[in-house]
Amino acid sequence: MLWGSHLGGLELRTEGGETRLRATFPYGAETELAPGRFEVIAPRAFADRIEAGADIHLLSGHDFQKPLASRATGKLTVTETDAALVIEATIDASTTWARDFLAANAAGLIRGLSPGFIVAPGGERVESRGNVLLRTITRAALVEVSAVTRPAYDSAQIEARSWQPVAAVAARLCNPLNRWRL
Repeated sequence: MLWGSHLGGLELRTEGGETRLRATFPYGAETELAPGRFEVIAPRAFADRIEAGADIHLLSGHDFQKPLASRATGKLTVTETDAALVIEATIDASTTWARDFLAANAAGLIRGLSPGFIVAPGGERVESRGNVLLRTITRAALVEVSAVTRPAYDSAQIEARSWQPVAAVAARLCNPLNRWRL
């Protein structure tokens, strides 16, 4: 079992020729994305798309060209509790990127889980604590979840997200390299 940290985890098991992934992304865990810039995801912040049954993808490294599973194919289950976002997936090793992912995981190189999301209008609070800013995501559209080498959250991380207002972020969406740095 490989862990992103003591609060979240990424676990793969091979049973009967199938590889099953189970991972958690804990809510309420504060992380420092940059000096003086903290972020926390509130419980059930991703509820809208999850409860609507929207298609969500499991990707390798936030790359939509490297899908590992999706809800539409029935190979990905996404649920949430007050404590965490939980995903379970069946990985088909018939693609080169899936085999690469499984090999990197077996080597201990991929340990984290990272959600890719778009913050809904009014779905964030930014508080100032002296020289420190805390951004709380209260409502966001979960688009994908990725297995990554270095998540931003100690409990399940990724790269630092932009601290720009929602309108400025929306202008960046046309660049596919920025799709998860929202």
